[in-house]
Amino acid sequence: MREILFLLADLWMIFAGYFYGWKFIRRYGNYLLGLEWTVVATSGTNFLLWSLLGAKSDSVLYDLAYFLDAFSRSVGITLILVMGLMKVTHRYEPSRGVDIAVFGVATVTGLFLRQFHGADLHAGGIAFWVAVFYVVANLLTAVFLGYFAKRLWNAGARWPAVWTALVTAAGTTIAITYDFFPLPFDDANRTIFYTAALATWGTQGFVYFRAYRALHDHEAALDANPSRTTGTLA
Repeated sequence: MREILFLLADLWMIFAGYFYGWKFIRRYGNYLLGLEWTVVATSGTNFLLWSLLGAKSDSVLYDLAYFLDAFSRSVGITLILVMGLMKVTHRYEPSRGVDIAVFGVATVTGLFLRQFHGADLHAGGIAFWVAVFYVVANLLTAVFLGYFAKRLWNAGARWPAVWTALVTAAGTTIAITYDFFPLPFDDANRTIFYTAALATWGTQGFVYFRAYRALHDHEAALDANPSRTTGTLA
């Protein structure tokens, strides 16, 4: 049963990443969010293949898994997520050069940080501080997402605001648990944790897309009718 739930959670994340990533690009021209969602889906696909092929530590899929993990935890679902959402919160329109540069930074960061995955955190070395960095980056992102949820609430999108807050809290819980608080009742492969993590990350992809759409539509309505009074959104 654990393996089936793990498979379903991974398939959910893969679907949410590819489907909503494509929608971000096609419908809104938001390459930051669209490509990052695709990276998350690719990570899920790679994780699935690695698991089905025996989960060997000497596999190239093993190395790719930890690169993609470091890519998203450091820059992808942090800086890139914030920059992408700023298109509807601050009308931010990054140039293609900025898009390329930030993904370049994420790639270099992921290649550097992946080597510290699985190192002994209790030794007090760089691996510990890398894990701390991941948590701090997530917490700072959560602050912005709290602001994003407030914008949704003030725009009248109450349910998207609530779900954004809930899924962000779940994502932060996963981020804190990831390195520092392994579940004592889990198995050696951390099946329960990864099932919860994959389900949460997939739900984040779904919820953040719908929240983005709600705020985009609200801003478009304001542009079409500037005299409409909607209260304070800032």
